[in-house]
Amino acid sequence: MTTSMSTATAANDLMLTIVNPQNLYDPTPNGYSTAVIVPREGRIAYISGQGGQDATGALSPDFAVQVGQAYANLRTALDALGARPNQVAKLTVFVVDHDMSKLEVLTSSVKAMFGETLPAQTLIPVPRLAIDPMLFEVEATVLLD
Repeated sequence: MTTSMSTATAANDLMLTIVNPQNLYDPTPNGYSTAVIVPREGRIAYISGQGGQDATGALSPDFAVQVGQAYANLRTALDALGARPNQVAKLTVFVVDHDMSKLEVLTSSVKAMFGETLPAQTLIPVPRLAIDPMLFEVEATVLLD
């Protein structure tokens, strides 16, 4: 199944194309798409990994709180670029000591932010991140216009 999602801007009407082949496992219940095609004319931005730190740098010890804050931080970065969630083509998430209970938190967070326009996504379990209290980090590739 292939669907397109508009990332219309004032000057252009560029589309990300989501591809979820019917002969592959449907990843959408887990909060991602198999592939996303970015149009040739688009400019790409790369958002560095956003952790669960609040504006003061504080980190909650709770995984779900860190995930929620990391996605809020991602949204702030998108806003600074003049972009919306439906312009995100790819996410890479890093999870310390990943297990299935964490996957449930991640799936609900991604669906809350992206709705039906799920980007491609890779989850990488890691033993630790940049600082020891960090439990989660998300980076994004974004179509700007």
